Amino acid sequence: MTQPISILLCALGGEGGGVLADWLVDVARHAGYPAQATSIPGVAQRTGATTYYLEIYPLPHSQLQGRMPVLGLNPLPGRLDALVSSELLETARQIGNGLASADRTLIISASSRALTTAEKMTMGDGRRPEGPLLDVVAAHSLRHHVMDMAQLCQQSGTMVSAIMLGALAGSGLLPFERAHYEAVLSGPGASAKASLRGFALAFDLVNRQREQARYVEHVLKPVPSVAAASTALPADVAAKFPPELHPLMGLAHQRLLAYQGAAYAQLYVQRLQGLLAAESVASPAETKRPVTLETTRWLALWMAFDDIIRVADLKSRASRWTRVTQEVKAKEGDVLKVYDHFKPGVPELAALLPQGLANRLQRWDRARVARGLAPWAMPLKVARHALWGMASLRLLASLRVLRPYGSRYATEQALIEEWLGGIERATEQSPALGLELARCGQLIKGYGSTNERGKDNLLHILRHVCGPASTVPLVHQAEAVARVRQAALQDEAGQALDQALLQHGAPARPVKEQPVLWMKNPRLQKS
Repeated sequence: MTQPISILLCALGGEGGGVLADWLVDVARHAGYPAQATSIPGVAQRTGATTYYLEIYPLPHSQLQGRMPVLGLNPLPGRLDALVSSELLETARQIGNGLASADRTLIISASSRALTTAEKMTMGDGRRPEGPLLDVVAAHSLRHHVMDMAQLCQQSGTMVSAIMLGALAGSGLLPFERAHYEAVLSGPGASAKASLRGFALAFDLVNRQREQARYVEHVLKPVPSVAAASTALPADVAAKFPPELHPLMGLAHQRLLAYQGAAYAQLYVQRLQGLLAAESVASPAETKRPVTLETTRWLALWMAFDDIIRVADLKSRASRWTRVTQEVKAKEGDVLKVYDHFKPGVPELAALLPQGLANRLQRWDRARVARGLAPWAMPLKVARHALWGMASLRLLASLRVLRPYGSRYATEQALIEEWLGGIERATEQSPALGLELARCGQLIKGYGSTNERGKDNLLHILRHVCGPASTVPLVHQAEAVARVRQAALQDEAGQALDQALLQHGAPARPVKEQPVLWMKNPRLQKS
């Protein structure tokens, strides 16, 4: 007995899952096939994900002689013909529901991730590893295509729904011609042309793989692009470092070029050269240089610290306007207004001033707080879409030429040098200890109090766990640093960190002074 083709579409909020379901139904009707779609609202790991279930009968109306098939409203476990998802963890979640099967289901999934709330809340790296997720996809599918849909969206300038439609069409699962899909997507507007470009990229990608190996499991590689090629490390810099460091260094080099310019990127290279030389002497037989490799990432992130100049630069970029336009699905002729809210305080302003002026400004603000007043701040609402708003953001972003003269820049560079010096000294004594200190770079994250707390924790480890004043034996310092670092990433209050420090013979962190504010009781005032 002929069975309908069952398809489950999974898209996150705002990605056009409903549009994709409507497209498929329209394609089926355009080709003359019975089809039915239902939406299944639910709360997945990000709350608000909605799945769309479709059934398409594989025989056209012309062969049914007036009869109409009875189509189902929800997927059945193990009976799914296709699972199409825009996020890798969401794909694995649906597989975990028992809907896919290794003898029947075609799985089309994005390789990209949208981090869950639980992953973001972790102080350390809470991301789920992709390897086990890919293994789940391979083990529970007859065929599977995992592709970089985000890259395809960027190339074509469209939403992921068009990419998912092209991938499903290119798989050959449905009895429709390519012209049927293109007829539904066609239109006079720019969005329709972008959808056709995205459809074509995904269609050709999946179709090419299907022709090469019809039932061979394969993870599709992202299509090369000009953006990917631009992250290549300059030849003169690449010649100074092992090949294992080149991919990450290429990304870091481009980030620092955009952040502060060529001289700043060269400073990054010089710092890594010094560390590489120290590691080469300490471990001449080790060719992969793990200490330098670990430092490569955290050093770049620390050197590109967030300040109001960087925030203004990111908010005023053309790529952000394009992304917002796509997210709100603005069409030609629509009026789009974007307002950015800022609330710079004394720390943000003092960061741009020389050290003397910054100290005076901060003393003034501390005196305000001691008198019971709130820290000074200036709430701003900037119209990104307006000429004056855009000009204000670009003017603020142009102040990066003054960044090296600010107090924040001097403070950050001094702390970076202290960290790198500690890594070099530790590597000369024990490469394992140097590697653990390099990993401590992940303590520096966020902004405001979170960033300051991370730097304080790192300095405490440098000075009291493995520094000259440390009482921990050298043979145990690498293990001690690893355990203390893990404890620092466990909770924001730092209770686990203080316990770990005491357990390894290091002093707990000093308690910082906090002002005690006395408030008048309004009831006593009335009486």
